[in-house]
Amino acid sequence: MTSPIIVWFRQDIRLADNPALFFAAQKGSVIPIFIDDRSDNSEWNPGAASRCWLHHSLHSLNHQLTGGLKLFQGEPLNILIKLIKETGAKTVVWNRCYTPHAIGRDTYIKERLLTEGIEVASFNGSLLWEPWEIHTQSGTPYKVFTPYYRKGCFNAKPPDAPLPRPKLQLYFGEDSCNQVNLDQLGLLPGHPWADRITEHWDISEDSAWALLHKFTDERLRTYNQDRDYPAEQATSNLSPYLRWGQISPRQIWHYSQQQCSIASLEQPLDTFLKELAWREFSYYQLYHNPSMTDDNLNHKFNHFPWQNQKESCQNWQQGQTGFPIIDAGMRELWQTGYMHNRVRMLVASFLVKNQRQHWHNGARWFWDTLVDADLASNSASWQWVAGCGTDAAPYFRIFNPIIQGRKFDPHGEYVRRYIPELSKLPERYIHSPWEAPENILAEAKIVLGINYPKPILDLGTTRNEALTAYSGLRSTVL
Repeated sequence: MTSPIIVWFRQDIRLADNPALFFAAQKGSVIPIFIDDRSDNSEWNPGAASRCWLHHSLHSLNHQLTGGLKLFQGEPLNILIKLIKETGAKTVVWNRCYTPHAIGRDTYIKERLLTEGIEVASFNGSLLWEPWEIHTQSGTPYKVFTPYYRKGCFNAKPPDAPLPRPKLQLYFGEDSCNQVNLDQLGLLPGHPWADRITEHWDISEDSAWALLHKFTDERLRTYNQDRDYPAEQATSNLSPYLRWGQISPRQIWHYSQQQCSIASLEQPLDTFLKELAWREFSYYQLYHNPSMTDDNLNHKFNHFPWQNQKESCQNWQQGQTGFPIIDAGMRELWQTGYMHNRVRMLVASFLVKNQRQHWHNGARWFWDTLVDADLASNSASWQWVAGCGTDAAPYFRIFNPIIQGRKFDPHGEYVRRYIPELSKLPERYIHSPWEAPENILAEAKIVLGINYPKPILDLGTTRNEALTAYSGLRSTVL
């Protein structure tokens, strides 16, 4: 009888297209485990929203595995060595993670296990292309997205076809002495906010597939026209499922192409796949620039005069800036653990340019409150908006929240959804309530500064101050 194989789940909480699990299932009985090692990496431990998502993800996975998922908490190497001794396992497999901490941890664990005579195998279950496989003709990493995608990725080997869900033979030995149950992991934040997230999301592998089907069947045809309008249900909403691996990028890539070849939707498909490729590019940047979670990729921003006023940042976090499209986005985030992508750009621009808060402040808040908080995408996106990343938006590109609101939420549906105190305001004033006459405000039962804040800043003044600060930076730093 062959010894069992330990399959270490991490950010791949699914059964289908799981290369490590598929490999193990072909060899014999499987011991599926998850290790909560948060104490090992305190700075980038999953935030509160991500922990909530993870809790329900593990519950769903355990159900799929008929209660066979083993949960542990602590230092992974010690846990693996104990489990190997208890079960007689001679092989450990996992799908790769690509954050700097995970790469260092996994390399160390692999080396130690190999010295103990344990076979170790790792697989790509999270990306379409390995970061080290894509490079320019001179062998250097790409720094700009379009050539990375159009030249680098398109000239590389196409993404492999997804693997089917394997038939599993689970190992049913005695429970490990240091095994814990899901509640003992302590992943749920412990306040009503966690309950609100589950009101908006069905957290499971099957739900991820249902969303993909719904998107390709009902939303993809108008994706190019509607995806920037936050009041519309026009995007896939797959990002949190990708973050924790209820669905893989290969599944999305191949299934959407298959469906669109039937329906002749080449243009919206190209736009959609480009968004998936942006996720890849974020991981690519993090792999080649492991300090980008904290350090400006454009080093001249090390000298930028950020203001970092605490009260101003709190107004932004709480959706109390007085600019409706900004406040609606921040309240959507707090209520659902999610924010529409167009609005993410608007609130980020407002924070780092109009408020001149360091992008770290925004990145840390998103890390704690987004269910799709992904270290690579979060870091790359904030550096992009701040103008200090690779292929970043120029710093002088400052979104005007009034103009953007009128353009992308023309009837104020999105604002009214998340700011009910403005719900009776006429469309003309929904994105600038301070411009409404007193009688209109009275009819809408709005008292600015009482039940909805006055604007905390002047857009024109802060825009000019930001541009002046940037001009000074350009003139003093080579």
